[in-house]
Amino acid sequence: MGIFGYAICVVAAAGCISAVAMSAANNMARQPEVQGRLFTVFILGCAFIEALTLIGFVVTLMVK
Repeated sequence: MGIFGYAICVVAAAGCISAVAMSAANNMARQPEVQGRLFTVFILGCAFIEALTLIGFVVTLMVK
């Protein structure tokens, strides 16, 4: 049962990262002058989403 919870967590993380990437690309296309700052925020956002996914993996292993 725990592996299904982790699978849901990974799918949700993939959806979040794709939404963040789409938003960053859209905003970079609209305002190219903020590309450097926006890319930094994009990388940080992806890192936080991945960290939460890894926390979900650890919790899944602990519950089992």
